[in-house]
Amino acid sequence: MISALLALGCWLLYRKMWRTEPRRLRAAVVLLVGAWLAWGAVVEVIGYFSPEVQSLISLVLLALPFSVLVLAGFLIRNGVQMVRREGRSLGNLLSMLAGLALLVLPVAAFLLVATLHPVGIGAAALAFFVSAQVGLSFVTFLVFTVLYARREPRPGADAVVVLGSGLIQGKVTPLLASRLDRGHQAWKAQLALLAPASPDSGPAAAAPDRGVPLIPSGGQGPDEPRPEAAAMADYLVDHGAPPELILPEERSRTTEENLRLSREIADGALPPGARPGHLLVATNEYHAPRAALISRRIGVDADVVGGSTADYYVPSAYLREFLAVMVMNKRTQILLAIPGLLLSAGLTALVVMYQLNAGG
Repeated sequence: MISALLALGCWLLYRKMWRTEPRRLRAAVVLLVGAWLAWGAVVEVIGYFSPEVQSLISLVLLALPFSVLVLAGFLIRNGVQMVRREGRSLGNLLSMLAGLALLVLPVAAFLLVATLHPVGIGAAALAFFVSAQVGLSFVTFLVFTVLYARREPRPGADAVVVLGSGLIQGKVTPLLASRLDRGHQAWKAQLALLAPASPDSGPAAAAPDRGVPLIPSGGQGPDEPRPEAAAMADYLVDHGAPPELILPEERSRTTEENLRLSREIADGALPPGARPGHLLVATNEYHAPRAALISRRIGVDADVVGGSTADYYVPSAYLREFLAVMVMNKRTQILLAIPGLLLSAGLTALVVMYQLNAGG
């Protein structure tokens, strides 16, 4: 039962890592390893008492590759839907391209192996290792997303920050409105934790000596008539947020700048002598995991929550976020790719040697 003990060790390590710093992908890696070991232990126990059931489990695992076809069909269908609703662009085509890759890569690998050429076999092996690496990275990111979404934000935030996104003709889009609504909701929750509001007062009166700032964050793009933060501030006021507590941040261009510059504004709004704490950041669900990872990377203590997004929009948007996280961790990805590259080169060399010996 070594697998069971190792699985327990992974679980305890995961719990410690999650309590210490939940904004790390490595916690999801540890949990996945623990789950794999636990699965192995369960199969081992079942096989000991019932070999027939173990054989059935093996058949189920053999059927898993067919689920790839289902996933590919879903992604292609979503890509068509994205193009119809959002227009043709590389970002909107991501889910369709991913679905086509799931269908084409296995066929291409089979054809390369069928050539019996050393380079073809090596290329097929390399494609396998790269696909496995990308697949495991995606599963890790997906597990991290699920775990982080279930985490309750801490009370006592210095400010609530809403991350901006593009405007249309200077107006807040439905996507951005979802972020603002989630931020407004989170802001009310933070105020409610400071002090109970009196029956005849609004939420801002819950703590008259220390209102929690609400920071809409977003600069002005080249195709926008005004800064995103200005339009966001108007939206928040129209939906009941007190203007005196809204502190727009109008210079940022990226998520990293959103967080850095909003942290500066929150620091400036702290009472004299107060030590900086953490921020509560609102964005869309698909963007929350990467925003959390970025906040840790740049040293901004933050909890990130996500607002809802139209279902059809999520797959492509989430794939964009995943690719961005891969780029963020490119050094790790390169290191992980080296063993696959070496094994592919070694396999190619072995095939060459075998063919030379067979020909001789």
